[in-house]
Amino acid sequence: MKFLHTLGACGLLGAMASLIVLIGFMPSPRSLPEYALMSAAMAGIARWVFLPSMALTLIAGLIAMALNRGFHNAGWAWAKLATGVLLFEWCLAGVQGPLQDTAELAARAVAGEVDGAALAGSLDSEQSSLWVLLAVAVVNIVLGVWRPRFSRLPD
Repeated sequence: MKFLHTLGACGLLGAMASLIVLIGFMPSPRSLPEYALMSAAMAGIARWVFLPSMALTLIAGLIAMALNRGFHNAGWAWAKLATGVLLFEWCLAGVQGPLQDTAELAARAVAGEVDGAALAGSLDSEQSSLWVLLAVAVVNIVLGVWRPRFSRLPD
């Protein structure tokens, strides 16, 4: 389980870093074909790397917690669980969904179905969400490696 948890965490951090970089290189919505292509690439990373990695990390962590009695009353493990669930929810609501919506809107704008002006500034909140998620994920890694002995839960 630790291997799967670590593998998922590597994919998750890599996907977040990739998305942050791609958002930084995002062309202007005035260059609609390029914007649509980059949006589709980011949506693909979010769908095929980001979300599965997050799910693998969370599920492997939950199974490891369930199987290892030492984790049952470890405060650091419960802190990782709480932040992991929040990460998963935020991944869906703050990154995955909006990136999919942006890619679909850009594709519709290229097809002439909607005005491309609706795309302006559409990735600012996703970039902020990714930075916060990246910070929380790093805190989770620190908790898993350091394993501080804070707030032990009673038996």
